[in-house]
Amino acid sequence: MLILGLESSCDETAAALVTGNRLVLAHRLLGQEAAHAPFGGVVPEIAARAHVEALEPLVAAALADAGVTLADINAVAATAGPGLIGGVMVGLVTGKALAHAAGKPLVAVNHLEGHALSPRLSDPDLAFPYLLLLVSGGHCQLLLVAGVARYRRLATTIDDAAGEAFDKTAKLLGLGYPGGPAVERAALEGNARAVPLPRPLVGSAEPHFSFAGLKSAVARAAGDYAVADLAASFQAAAVDCLVDRTRRALTKAGAVTALVVAGGVAANGAVRAAMAGLAQEHGLRFVAPPLWLCTDNAAMIAWAGAERFAAGLTDPLDVPARPRWPLDPAAEAVRGAGVKA
Repeated sequence: MLILGLESSCDETAAALVTGNRLVLAHRLLGQEAAHAPFGGVVPEIAARAHVEALEPLVAAALADAGVTLADINAVAATAGPGLIGGVMVGLVTGKALAHAAGKPLVAVNHLEGHALSPRLSDPDLAFPYLLLLVSGGHCQLLLVAGVARYRRLATTIDDAAGEAFDKTAKLLGLGYPGGPAVERAALEGNARAVPLPRPLVGSAEPHFSFAGLKSAVARAAGDYAVADLAASFQAAAVDCLVDRTRRALTKAGAVTALVVAGGVAANGAVRAAMAGLAQEHGLRFVAPPLWLCTDNAAMIAWAGAERFAAGLTDPLDVPARPRWPLDPAAEAVRGAGVKA
């Protein structure tokens, strides 16, 4: 099986070719950091225009890298949401056009499912079911991953996602963009106990997240402490929240094969170390994708497409692009949670 994957949900344009036995034959990615840096965050219109310019050449380059043509692939997998709708439409329409032109099936992939299944691309021994902390710039959820297209949401954020809090903290402290890695670098030089910061919802019965109050506390403390100390203290507080909430979710998940973390924030070394410790505490395997698979990429979309294709899940060419697309549509609404639920 050979799947062409396309990703364009935020500010990375990517194309990849992945086989059903986990070989990444090609992966091309073009970031947009320079275009968005002057604004301190992603500008949706700039992102969409950049995807239009970049995607076709990246697909051609990926096919050339792998030494194949569209005739050799089994299906085209494209992110169909959630994400910035302009970018999602660019990738999905391109995927539809390629699938139609080549006479191949289309697999419309939920970007979150790409993250959720990405650890199985890098770890062939990871079996269902596992508990997943999916933590990124736009999402912070705890999911029981029971199988392909089988997800039960145990928790979500009621306000900001963890990655969003990292990015906004970086902007508050003048650390630059992208914010998550900038905060992590600054934290290495700081004292994590220097600034008294809250741990929202820690100890509460339900394993939901909240990071808006932590972000606001950093804003109030800015100027009174060294930047490195603020970064280190913020990161420590965020990690404490993630660990406490995941520990609570483990009591609700039932028997699982592993504790897994995925998404852009999973590239943070402090987060990975803390989650590995939590897994050890519960006698579980800890699994995290390699760093390049944590951030947005097309290999995870191709792999999710491969898993769905193998399960007989394909989509018609009129499948819509979705700015919001929960993995567990049946999950109950959470108090205070808005569109990120």
